[in-house]
Amino acid sequence: MDTLLITVLVPVAGLIALGYAALRARWVQQQPAGTETMVEIATNIALGARAFLRREYRVLAVFVLSLAALLAIANLQDRVLDGEVVSSPMIAVSFLVGALCSGLAGFIGMRVATRANVRTTNAARTGLGPALQVAFSGGLVMGLSVVGLGVLGLGGLFLAYDNLTTWTDARVINVIAGFSLGASSIALFARVGGGIYTKAADVGADLAGKVYEGIPEDDPRNPATIADNVGDNVGDVAGMGADLFESYVGSIIGTMVLGTGFFVAFDETFALAAVLLPLVLAAVGIIVSILGSLLVRVREGGNPQKGLNAGEFGASFVMVVVAFFVIRWMLPASWTATTPIVGTFDYTSMGVFGAVTIGLFAGVLIGLVTEYFTSTTNKPTLSIARQSVTGAATNIIAGMGVGMYSVGIPALILAGAIIGAFEVAGLYGIAIAAVGMLSVTGIQLAVDAYGPISDNAGGIAEMAHLPAEVRGRTDKLDAVGNTTAAIGKGFAIGSAALTALALFAAFMQQAGLEAINVARPRILAGLLIGAALPYVFSAMAMNAVGRASADMIREVGRQFREIPGLREGTARAEYATCVDISTAAAIREMIAPGLMAIAVPVIVGFVDKDMLGGLLVGVTVSGVLFAIFQSNAGGAWDNAKKRIESGIEIDGTSLGKGSDAHKAAVVGDTVGDPFKDTSGPSLNILIKLIAVVALVIAPLIA
Repeated sequence: MDTLLITVLVPVAGLIALGYAALRARWVQQQPAGTETMVEIATNIALGARAFLRREYRVLAVFVLSLAALLAIANLQDRVLDGEVVSSPMIAVSFLVGALCSGLAGFIGMRVATRANVRTTNAARTGLGPALQVAFSGGLVMGLSVVGLGVLGLGGLFLAYDNLTTWTDARVINVIAGFSLGASSIALFARVGGGIYTKAADVGADLAGKVYEGIPEDDPRNPATIADNVGDNVGDVAGMGADLFESYVGSIIGTMVLGTGFFVAFDETFALAAVLLPLVLAAVGIIVSILGSLLVRVREGGNPQKGLNAGEFGASFVMVVVAFFVIRWMLPASWTATTPIVGTFDYTSMGVFGAVTIGLFAGVLIGLVTEYFTSTTNKPTLSIARQSVTGAATNIIAGMGVGMYSVGIPALILAGAIIGAFEVAGLYGIAIAAVGMLSVTGIQLAVDAYGPISDNAGGIAEMAHLPAEVRGRTDKLDAVGNTTAAIGKGFAIGSAALTALALFAAFMQQAGLEAINVARPRILAGLLIGAALPYVFSAMAMNAVGRASADMIREVGRQFREIPGLREGTARAEYATCVDISTAAAIREMIAPGLMAIAVPVIVGFVDKDMLGGLLVGVTVSGVLFAIFQSNAGGAWDNAKKRIESGIEIDGTSLGKGSDAHKAAVVGDTVGDPFKDTSGPSLNILIKLIAVVALVIAPLIA
């Protein structure tokens, strides 16, 4: 195996991803933007999104530079583990590069999404197929930017550090772990801040507009509509991009760290094979994602979901085939290695391939289960719609029940994936399964980012007073977008569980822990603290949304009272005021949860490294299950509302917009909004950030 060839080709794959993303972005830009009114609305959305990111990134720049300085100082002194130096102040450089790549990926995705939204609206004036192509192309730029920057950043750092000949390969990987910490830090703040922004605007717009004032969704008379559409971009595009970027690089780094345990077992030919394998699979996944994107098509009157599934699931199938040959080429047929955690284990290249396959299909299965529980066409959402007939209380009870039920099957899938991957390839198998699940992140994220672009397109169609058939097409795209967003969150949660386990195993290896004995009081205490963290974190995020949305509702009410002609549509709303309310609230409220996520594992780790191990177990199990519940409950509430809006008959009663059942469904959807777009998705990052913080400080507490 030619190591030099691989270490050069991996960054090249990253450049291919960025190059193709640039081509798709240029194509989107070349599409007509529509009428003058549509362009004006889209410009306001884009300006609001850029203004938020500028303010958020200014705050994050101070945090990133401060933490980088602390990392450099903490690692100035050489740390020795098993007779080997394992630390370096260069970890601060890795941290800065990871933070920069994560922030850049979110910025690129948001910028293209704010250009694709109005062009999707304009394409919907001619047909469903053209609109899908524009929206998906905008999402594809986000997906390829994430994987391109991830592979380019990791591959570039590996090349740079590996040329420092005084370092061992294990030390190179330890220092590269800072890249994941940088990505995780930006991801948490981007997800929490973006989630607070989008849901403060969304909840405020829904309650003040549809419930209190009785006006349609995205009505231009509602002062919060622009802020709501801005939120789709900063939360569901930039925030989700940073989220999956962090999962993507975290799974790769966790696997690389565990791969260093095979150095003794491998001969010179395969010396770095297990370390480089996750990078190579990620690089190959970029090409497969680009090929899969070519399968996304829909005919007029067809179902966009089928076109998106063809691309996503087709890419997963091709990835399995390609992974077989890559693994056979890179790894020896069999080898035996002894590690402190697993002991002596007989590994095979086919076992590793089996783990990759398990991870890929576990991701697909979780996506399908999520689709079942959240799709507008299935029984769970219909059951919530039925309960809406008797009021908001029964709607909320039904939605909570659907969310709780939805946890069971994904938990079994993850449990089976963990056991299966371990049986065929040990802890390395669990880590490489996470890489397999995320290997086609390029198209997975494209499908996910397509959703908020379609949502924006519908809002622009409504505000620009376009014909009903245009809004009908954008609504069809948006309804599918809610499901694809839920599927994307399912992938994110599943990958978070496997990535956290990979990072946890890497932490145990680096910290010299052989086992976590929950019968020990300190470890049990750590487990309980870890299990409580997702609830405290979610409460902080939910309360932030509640406070910000209350400010938004008051502002909307003030404008309707004080601006003559606003309710009649003869006066213009003060959109900028609402945008500023969401921006200020998001920046203010994101700081406390983010600092808690970083400070708690550091404090616990320096008290007792075994206790930190217990904390990692608790936060992973609790966080994964609570995230699935919140994400799926919120998605089901949202699509139950859309099912009622589409006009259905339940028990002889015709339901639709403006009915009592619709008002109840709006309340349920409003409750679910912060579940699915703020606290739920943020938990993915919380559990991975805590795990990567533990991994980074492991040499300091070993």
